[in-house]
Amino acid sequence: MYLCPMFNKPKLAIQDFDYHLPDAKIAYSPAPNRADSKLLVWDQTIIGESHYAQIADFIPSNATLLFNNSKVIAARILFEKINAENNTSVIEIFCLEPTEKYTPVLLAMQATEKVVWHCLIGGAKKWKEDILIKEFVINDDVISFCAKKIKQTDGQFIIEFSWDHPSISFSEILSVIGNIPLPPYIQRKANDQDKDRYQTTYAMEEGSVAAPTAGLHFSAEVFKSLADKNIVQKYLTLHVGAGTFMPVKADTIDQHNMHAEFIEVDIRLIEYLKENAGVPNQPMIAVGTTSLRTIESVYWLGVKALIQKQKNENTFSSTDLQLGQWEAYELAEHNINVEEAMHTLLQYLNSKGTEQLIAKTQLMVTPGYQFKICNGLITNFHQPKSTLLLIIAAITGDEWKKVYHHALENDYRFLSYGDGSLFWMHNR
Repeated sequence: MYLCPMFNKPKLAIQDFDYHLPDAKIAYSPAPNRADSKLLVWDQTIIGESHYAQIADFIPSNATLLFNNSKVIAARILFEKINAENNTSVIEIFCLEPTEKYTPVLLAMQATEKVVWHCLIGGAKKWKEDILIKEFVINDDVISFCAKKIKQTDGQFIIEFSWDHPSISFSEILSVIGNIPLPPYIQRKANDQDKDRYQTTYAMEEGSVAAPTAGLHFSAEVFKSLADKNIVQKYLTLHVGAGTFMPVKADTIDQHNMHAEFIEVDIRLIEYLKENAGVPNQPMIAVGTTSLRTIESVYWLGVKALIQKQKNENTFSSTDLQLGQWEAYELAEHNINVEEAMHTLLQYLNSKGTEQLIAKTQLMVTPGYQFKICNGLITNFHQPKSTLLLIIAAITGDEWKKVYHHALENDYRFLSYGDGSLFWMHNR
């Protein structure tokens, strides 16, 4: 790995993280049952192959699994237009994330009468009127729902949605007229099966436009097997943005702009991490790359707060609650343990009288990254030349190539609806 002296950015050729993924290896539909998906286990080499129904067999008692409980919203809204020739065309609005006034995401989902979002638009050239209108029925009330373009910036549109019912929330509207946003490589309409299966069984906090797919394999039976073995289950939130599907187009990873995503972590989880992270024989395992990026980001936010405190600058505020793409690498020179970082975050939250850490993270995990909290990762098999694959390489080094070759040769299914793996890290 080469570091840029000025910005301390890992400079890696994205071509080194490419592999051939045949279309036949991609899972376009889920397995018949969640826990039927295959599981590959890696600890410096492949040490086991099984199914998610038996995942507890590969995890020690007293380990902690960290789950992302974000819920996928029906983020695709279709407006039909009929022209003078009586032909129907469709304009699709894809809600990405709410504007600053309506954040955190919960505010946008609970909004009534009006809300403003950053969106993508399919068929934008067909949208020539000022306002699109759609009528539908909720609880026997006819709702008139409007979409108005405010402005366009960086390939996205800012759209104001409004509706004529003061007690119906945007969340309720999406549940009636919205469509589940399947990954773009799945070239079919979402069906009733997708409504259930492209959602984890424990999803609670609305806000994702893509599923935290590593959790799709966990059924009630799997959770029972974990509990029977005294494997602790903890929950956090990262609202997955559409940027998770964005390919890396730059030649080197330091030129790629990582998308920012909202995270929410309860104060009780931070207290738990303060007491338990780093305890021997009690590994912390992230279920999904989103959980991994969230919990590692929490550590670095604590580091930022502690550094300011050590400088006698008690100025850490809500504006500091964003972790930049490369900040973790810039902060790595500070030797701060997890307990100190969590203690500082707890002091900050207590001073603000809040029990929720709400922040944004752009953390990019690449080879050379030193994991601070996570000792293991449960995840699916990822696309070539993706930031998600870089996370696997950060854990395994070049061994990811052998793992993925093995999976391709042994009929593992890839991507969101596919099979998965459990990776153990050196730091446990």
